[in-house]
Amino acid sequence: MLSIRTYAAIDIGSNAVRLLISNIIEEQDKPIRFKKSSLVRVPIRLGTDVFIDKTISSENIERMLDTMLAFKLLMKSHKVERYKACATSAMREAINGKDIVKLIFKQSDIEIDIIDGEEEATIIAATDLNNFIDKNKTYLYVDVGGGSTEFTVIRNGKALASKSVKIGTVRLLNNIVKKNTWVDLKQWIINNTKAYEDIEVIGSGGNINKIFKISGKAITKPLTYFYLTAYYNLLKSYSYEERITELDLNQDRADVIIPATRIYLSAMKWSGAKHLFVPKIGLSDGIIKSIYNKTVSNTTLNY
Repeated sequence: MLSIRTYAAIDIGSNAVRLLISNIIEEQDKPIRFKKSSLVRVPIRLGTDVFIDKTISSENIERMLDTMLAFKLLMKSHKVERYKACATSAMREAINGKDIVKLIFKQSDIEIDIIDGEEEATIIAATDLNNFIDKNKTYLYVDVGGGSTEFTVIRNGKALASKSVKIGTVRLLNNIVKKNTWVDLKQWIINNTKAYEDIEVIGSGGNINKIFKISGKAITKPLTYFYLTAYYNLLKSYSYEERITELDLNQDRADVIIPATRIYLSAMKWSGAKHLFVPKIGLSDGIIKSIYNKTVSNTTLNY
């Protein structure tokens, strides 16, 4: 007996908006499979608006409306049954965030939940992360976004501690992260990892995925602290334009990749980790699995 369901996740971040469509394959006497069908990323940098002006600009509101209408059509084309749309750091800090959610629902019928950092970390933790880790080891999971970064200490396959910090790539680009925020994060990482030897970091987010792809490593092999440091120094040696022309990075990636790498390196340094694994999972994957497990509210798509 074979059953295939199609769910969708919309992740409205500070640096981009994403739509993930996945097929959930259920086969008798076999494990459930979550197979990605389509992934669309639109580079709407809401964080630049919000972290400076506290409000989302009229231009980006229009882009958001167009994007949600397009996502609605794509979900219809893929015959998506259920979906969940989550907005994170930028939308939750925007003065007009809730008004935009209402406007989008009025014009596209897409329901958006503005979630806090704790819920974001919980959803991310619902991913198939256990398929990529050794349950006898200790890890520091680091999910870097445009507005915030989520940190989770995992030991024996279980989350021991987690923290959402307002250090993200877009905030760093705009020089609006206070020194005390870095100091507090450093102390939290040290306090929550110092008891464990041979800790390793798991990184998620578009920037580390890109770096991992460039490295050419197999999915089971980690990036070393030495490699990441060398690549970080290489990135800094190029201008923004050269990162696009010489390193072949997209224009919305060529600037944020440097502060993102800084966050990963800081996490590795403070935890004493020498290796960073990149399983290529994140909030969207967590949303899909959470819909299936009925651990989050979600919406039936009406055609």
